Amino acid sequence: MSQSIAAHPDRLLPADPGTRSIARSLLERVQDLPIISPHGHVDAAVIEQNTPFPDPAALLVSPDHYVTRLIHANGVPMDQLLAGTASAPESREIWRTFVQAWPLFEGTASGYWLRTQFNDVFKLGADLSELSADASYDAIAAKLVEPDFRPRQLFKDFNIEVLATTDDPLDSLASHKALTEDPTFNGRVVPTFRPDAYLNVAHPSWSANVDRLIETAADGGTGYAGYIAALENRRRYFVEHGAVSADHGVRTPATLKLDPVEAEALFEKARSGKATSQDRDAFEAHMMYQMARMSVEDGLVMTVHPGSYRNHHGPTFESFGADTGHDIPFAVNYTEAIRPLLQDFGTAKDFHLVLFTLDETVFSRELAPLAGFYPSVYIGAPWWFLDAPDAMLRFRSAVTETAGFSRSSGFIDDTRAFCSIPARHDASRRIEASFLARLVAEHRVTEDRAHELILDVVDSSPRRVFKL
Repeated sequence: MSQSIAAHPDRLLPADPGTRSIARSLLERVQDLPIISPHGHVDAAVIEQNTPFPDPAALLVSPDHYVTRLIHANGVPMDQLLAGTASAPESREIWRTFVQAWPLFEGTASGYWLRTQFNDVFKLGADLSELSADASYDAIAAKLVEPDFRPRQLFKDFNIEVLATTDDPLDSLASHKALTEDPTFNGRVVPTFRPDAYLNVAHPSWSANVDRLIETAADGGTGYAGYIAALENRRRYFVEHGAVSADHGVRTPATLKLDPVEAEALFEKARSGKATSQDRDAFEAHMMYQMARMSVEDGLVMTVHPGSYRNHHGPTFESFGADTGHDIPFAVNYTEAIRPLLQDFGTAKDFHLVLFTLDETVFSRELAPLAGFYPSVYIGAPWWFLDAPDAMLRFRSAVTETAGFSRSSGFIDDTRAFCSIPARHDASRRIEASFLARLVAEHRVTEDRAHELILDVVDSSPRRVFKL
């Protein structure tokens, strides 16, 4: 088999030789910097307990909806891809199905990350093929049982300095506490407050979640006042355990300021099960306003991830649950939706609001102008369907001429796939080098200044924006 293209030193760099030379120099400047990952979904317990990774299919195929969705789109039933389902084949057979589908991933972001993992992390040294499916499975499986191939050692080998997790408001954060107190662990794993299931009335467990929240954290309070107090108390608990941000995966970025009487009435209507869809949307929008108020008070960075139609295919959701590849982006409106929040908090001291989108038309039309005026607003990095090389280049082109480099968040890997973290950050660094190299080649930025800018974008920005 031929050498994998993932080993090519100039991958993702400009094709023009002169511009590529500049990009190489810029990349060299940041290539070995530590990884700052301020938003992701790796379970802290995996690192704390140093849990061995499962077999190749259960690690790299079944839990990755980037992977399963495209294979499913090409005719493979979902139950043939998801380990642990009643009708799932054994792991090796899932892997063979994946390898057979491997050509489908050419040109995709997931294909790029996987190929990089295979080369850099698992040392396969050659690209996948059907003839080598069993051999690649065995090679990865052998790696997974090595004593040095455990999460803690990989955390060190990947040069991760900070890793943020995403956590339920009532989580004890015991694993975070254990890692902080463990003298043998030198990294930093911080929790993130994620209250979606307690704010979104449409969530099937909302009422039960609110019951638990008030009972656990309201200090004897009841009703809407107890609900607000409980959220404030749990946020403080997260801050005490190292959290730097609160993340909100909302359907739309709508915000709404209600007076306490109106808010309480909507809350009680929702609790009784009589809320309309308009009531539910209004309450969630009001709670997003409340989350901003709390962030101004407790210092947690507020990140907003809207614009995904979750669980688009009902039968798949009913059979296999959420996060199985059928969340679909839709257009969003930020300028009007976020205005009630920004009227009161857009210029508040030390408030940081990071706005993400799956609708890339919003980058130049709304987010860059918002971040170009409001001191609180930062533009979230390309996320999910946009975290691909060409989309990241489009992002830089779309926002920089209006907002410059200082108003963006730094790269966000937003992943559950621990072994893909270095591949994702490396891709981002190569894209930043490529974009800046073009500006240098066009005499729009000096090369010396480009070296300063890439250091800021890769390292200083995420530290600054996420208060690290």
